[in-house]
Amino acid sequence: QPQLVESGGGLVQAGGSLRLSCAASGSIFSINDMGWYRQAPGKQRELVASITSGGSTNYAESVKGRFTISRANAEKTVYLQMNSLKTEDTAVYYCNADLRIVVLGTILDRDYWGQGTQVTVSS
Repeated sequence: QPQLVESGGGLVQAGGSLRLSCAASGSIFSINDMGWYRQAPGKQRELVASITSGGSTNYAESVKGRFTISRANAEKTVYLQMNSLKTEDTAVYYCNADLRIVVLGTILDRDYWGQGTQVTVSS
């Protein structure tokens, strides 16, 4: 069963940096788009950044110029470098990936989520 495991969250002061990692494991044929979402208390989950298998990226306006998404295809890992963090970046960050898997000889594209990692930015 494929899974996504995140790491790198924690507590940081405003203006600081954190780097999140998300590694995919299990029986995976290939990985399509990967991305990071976040959910703050009382708010809906929102897209932070995404990256295609070819390396094209997309960012939420609120993080442009501060966050950078990247991926290492050979390691099946996606990263989120977060700089100049603000208190409003505080949230649980979730990794998301569109995984191509093989089930009983059939190739399927399935959406997977990580368990989430807490990022807290203090003032």
